[in-house]
Amino acid sequence: MKAVVIEDGKAVVKEGVPIPELEEGFVLIKTLAVAGNPTDWAHIDYKVGPQGSILGCDAAGQIVKLGPAVDPKDFSIGDYIYGFIHGSSVRFPSNGAFAEYSAISTVVAYKSPNELKFLGEDVLPAGPVRSLEGAATIPVSLTTAGLVLTYNLGLNLKWEPSTPQRNGPILLWGGATAVGQSLIQLANKLNGFTKIIVVASRKHEKLLKEYGADELFDYHDIDVVEQIKHKYNNISYLVDCVANQNTLQQVYKCAADKQDATVVELTNLTEENVKKENRRQNVTIDRTRLYSIGGHEVPFGGITFPADPEARRAATEFVKFINPKISDGHIHHIPARVYKNGLYDVPRILEDIKIGKNSGEKLVAVLN
Repeated sequence: MKAVVIEDGKAVVKEGVPIPELEEGFVLIKTLAVAGNPTDWAHIDYKVGPQGSILGCDAAGQIVKLGPAVDPKDFSIGDYIYGFIHGSSVRFPSNGAFAEYSAISTVVAYKSPNELKFLGEDVLPAGPVRSLEGAATIPVSLTTAGLVLTYNLGLNLKWEPSTPQRNGPILLWGGATAVGQSLIQLANKLNGFTKIIVVASRKHEKLLKEYGADELFDYHDIDVVEQIKHKYNNISYLVDCVANQNTLQQVYKCAADKQDATVVELTNLTEENVKKENRRQNVTIDRTRLYSIGGHEVPFGGITFPADPEARRAATEFVKFINPKISDGHIHHIPARVYKNGLYDVPRILEDIKIGKNSGEKLVAVLN
């Protein structure tokens, strides 16, 4: 088959790549649409992914084969599904989203009750998941958001409860990122907090407020942290959706002055990455890693993350809970820009993400 692999420090389209074998609980899909994520180029640049491994984490397609221990009552050949794959992993380097065929774990696969078709548009506005292009934007960002709110922040999977689950606001730094847009929708529908405060560019304000954001602060403002702290000095729940050294410092400063606060990071940043003069006893940094839901330890660069059964359980319950809500149109995919040269567009997509051309949208390649 054709696939995008890591070769000499680059993403390269290669032919004659073996179709991945199916482990227990996996299905094989004919990949029809894929989406890029920052982790894809990071696996190359930070030398996390092995040479020759298949890249890509977001895939949508049609089932062509059931693996061992897959119940045909739950998944059948011909079903349209979309799911997360740890592309370019050390453990399973022969599997990734950026390939003509991909193996997806049914434990965390989203299943569409209807046929998903190509829309054929160059730009896809946010909306219900009714197309392959839209479906490809969902797995990484929505599953990550679900883990943050349930596994890290302890929300219950209750749909539109009458009272907020937490007596305080949440701050989402990077509200227009893919994870940020998913978090806003989920925090709103789960009625998790008294207020959803987002930090993003002002140009995204209309969409983010439609999702459920209550207030937006523009990160372009030099004094954005001071603006937030002046109005809110009681934020106990914070998520750094951008997840770099600079944003960690800013998010950390926004945490509550006195009461306990949790900052959730999406990468490996910890308290050690916070400037010493800014560290506080009442602020804890927690991390969520989508790679931990596979049920096995994950070698990642020079680190090996242990298996995390609790994260796997949380992800499984979340996908089962949210899948019908997606099908009913209550959760929307985010805006997408579509590239139409299939896998040959993937290296360009990764470069465009790396230089920030994906503001407020997912970059999708269609393989029709």
